[in-house]
Amino acid sequence: MTAERIARPSRIGILGFWLCITLPINADTGPGSDTSKLQAVEQSTTQQIESQTSRAEQWGLDATEWQRYESLMQGIRGSVSPAKLSPLEVLGIHARTADERRRYAEQWAVMMRDDAERVLAFQRAYDDAQRRLFPNGLLIDANALALAAPNQTATEKMTWQPDDRVLFFTETQCPRCDAVLERLVSQIKQYSGIDLYLVDVSVGEETRIRDWAAAKQIDPQWVSDHRMTLNIDAGAFEQVAGHTGQQGQDLPVLILRREGQLAPLPVSRF
Repeated sequence: MTAERIARPSRIGILGFWLCITLPINADTGPGSDTSKLQAVEQSTTQQIESQTSRAEQWGLDATEWQRYESLMQGIRGSVSPAKLSPLEVLGIHARTADERRRYAEQWAVMMRDDAERVLAFQRAYDDAQRRLFPNGLLIDANALALAAPNQTATEKMTWQPDDRVLFFTETQCPRCDAVLERLVSQIKQYSGIDLYLVDVSVGEETRIRDWAAAKQIDPQWVSDHRMTLNIDAGAFEQVAGHTGQQGQDLPVLILRREGQLAPLPVSRF
């Protein structure tokens, strides 16, 4: 046991401090009495400690690490970083040694991998539900595509609108697609999100989607927030290409979805 862990104040010690306060023998115990106020303080302190302990355990941290994280977030890190920055990232950024930095990085990598597994498992369940509940439903409205396709001028002059989404057709081995996707992702805060379709992945090969997403460092949080969806193509590409004049076009193929209508989005814009 290290000196740091021996010296760390324990939860029991903090509670003991409060519980060892002696109350007057004849003290009033009414709602407004000192005894009542002291009991309220004890209860609040206990609840706060239990909450902090629970949150620390969720991130695999001990009490000392959690206190350091909170202290860092009260300083410059909390001012320049988003509130969603995880405790592991905060502690890793401010690591005091290379070993400490590596440990936090490994913890974060494992947690992100596990979360990606959960997200993709739900995506697979969602895809199964779509096929089961809507076996004859069309993923894309061909009529809307046919009407939107001739409107090339409006697309070329496009500026992002908050509700815009991009249908992005790619495959697992496509360096050109990866470069376009990287540029598109750099602008993702300007529009609603990206729906990715992998044309070389078939039903039953969902593991390839997981591996591809991990290799491309796609943020699981984007998937959780539906800023990005990961989908098996399942014929959607042929349907789109047939109505936009993009059949035979090299990947990636991009489609802009705006106000319920779909239109080709030139790759050259990215």
